[in-house]
Amino acid sequence: MTTPHLGLIVPPAAGAVPVDGPLLYGDRIRFSARGLGLGEISTRGYTEVIDSVIGKALELKAEGVSAVSLMGTSLSFFRGAAFNRQLETEMARATGLPCSTMSNAIVDGLRSLNIRRVAVATAYIDEVNLQLRLYLQQSDFEPLALEGLAISDVQKVGTVPTQVLVDLCVKVFEAQPGADGILISCGGLVTLDAVRKVEALLQVPVVSSSPAGFWDLVRKAGLDARSPGHGRLFD
Repeated sequence: MTTPHLGLIVPPAAGAVPVDGPLLYGDRIRFSARGLGLGEISTRGYTEVIDSVIGKALELKAEGVSAVSLMGTSLSFFRGAAFNRQLETEMARATGLPCSTMSNAIVDGLRSLNIRRVAVATAYIDEVNLQLRLYLQQSDFEPLALEGLAISDVQKVGTVPTQVLVDLCVKVFEAQPGADGILISCGGLVTLDAVRKVEALLQVPVVSSSPAGFWDLVRKAGLDARSPGHGRLFD
């Protein structure tokens, strides 16, 4: 039996597969990645690399993958929901494969857990937080408290400690009562431990960019996306 092979377009130039993929799916699924060389987590950074997404998707197709995702949340929401839909359509048309984006992933994750009123914790600077708020509103969610860590350095985002993420989730959840759940946004954050801790602490579901991106891509490929023990989205 052939191991399923899925493709990732990731922001860092190195093009490494994010750690969540192997942690969630072990050797059940093989992942390959191509890097965009994002310079900074900002509109300027996104604009410099967004036009190379289709080319990276075609490189992954040539490597034999059966589905592709753009694994950058803000890269796909920074121009709004309509642009995200257009980007997904263009990727699919160019490759002939099922394609998605991390912005689709967070939306589908929130919907699958019946979260509409959402508390939002991010890695982002204010400019990007405003773009996320708009994208969520355009996607029929009600973002309540939304706060970021003001990080624009692509490498630094992967070093944020779990406890910092847990504390930020608690802060946004308690800042404005009534949230159905929590969104942690930024594909570069390492969040699987934080998701488990926050769900146990606050007793609400949590959707996080990178885990949701893998969940969404695996589903797009027609595979079983469950991975028990990694939060409600995967149970």
